[in-house]
Amino acid sequence: MATARSKKISQNINPEKAIAELTASVNQAATASAPAASAAPAPAASATRTRRAPAATAAAKAKAAPAQRAKPVNPPSEPSKDLLAFPNPNPERDYLIQFQIPEFTCHCPLTGQPDFAHFIIDMIADQHCVELKSLKMYMWSFRNEGAFHEKVTNDILGKIVETTDPRFVRITARWYVRGGIYTNVVAQHRKKGWKPGKMDVLDATASLGSEKGLLAGSGL
Repeated sequence: MATARSKKISQNINPEKAIAELTASVNQAATASAPAASAAPAPAASATRTRRAPAATAAAKAKAAPAQRAKPVNPPSEPSKDLLAFPNPNPERDYLIQFQIPEFTCHCPLTGQPDFAHFIIDMIADQHCVELKSLKMYMWSFRNEGAFHEKVTNDILGKIVETTDPRFVRITARWYVRGGIYTNVVAQHRKKGWKPGKMDVLDATASLGSEKGLLAGSGL
């Protein structure tokens, strides 16, 4: 019975119709694959993404960099023209106070070029002594100012005298070479009526020595 049914089905198949249906199905398959073919340029887009990857990586690294501390509203130290003092703890005797500022800087008022000096300040206080931090800030305040060697040395001497009214103060400014010439400026102030004792404490400056740097052997 099954054999009779297969013979009947095979007799009903039209070969030309079967070929036509097969051809139509092949064409349909080709048409369906066309969008996939048109999407072929996709690798180029991926290549573009690949080329942009380093920039994206750099941006990511920049975002990952640690934050820097912001500049404080009130810096712990800054240059100042204010020179402060405190009471002399031993005004009953003469004793020598020496300050050395080996990195003093200012500008030449004519050329704008930086000038460097080693300042040595020897003083015998009367009722007041110079406060060290304010002295540092005061010396720093000349960094961006133009001044001749002679003027800046005498200006600093005048400020110390004005602030502390010492019995004696002497400033030795050893200026580093400019134009092949070393300049040393020495300025001093002695309080009216003051005289050193039998043993002049100023003799101690010879034994204190100094960091003379390039000016070693200058004799001052």
